[in-house]
Amino acid sequence: MTKVCIVSSCGGHLTEVRCLLAAYGDLPFFYVLNDKALLPADMQGRTWFIAHSERDWKFFLNLWEAFRILWRERPTAILSTGAGPAVPFALVGRLFFGTRVVFIETITRTHAPSATGRIMYRLAHHFFYQWESLRPFFPRGTYAGPLL
Repeated sequence: MTKVCIVSSCGGHLTEVRCLLAAYGDLPFFYVLNDKALLPADMQGRTWFIAHSERDWKFFLNLWEAFRILWRERPTAILSTGAGPAVPFALVGRLFFGTRVVFIETITRTHAPSATGRIMYRLAHHFFYQWESLRPFFPRGTYAGPLL
């Protein structure tokens, strides 16, 4: 059975990935957020919190947190729209657990990719972008149109 790990930064990235709730809502799923947030009822009791890393030493802490969470939860897929926490979860998920990774470049990137998008393009099994103007940057990706 499919179990989905939704990894996200708080704010806009979380809003975007929650737009896909209809796609994963009937499956077992859980969230991983990189900051404390006021959670809606459907996220309470199914959300893990990790350290907030801004491309600093805490990235290595995030790798350990990813390993610990993925070991315990054993998802078959990781879904993310960014930002930073997507990378450690994709690395650990792919290398240690064989987890499928789906990444959607954030809607705010209209003309150039994000740093996370450039990295995740190489890590994700399925990579989607929301603006046609990003096609030259992601030739193997899939244009999916805006989520919002």
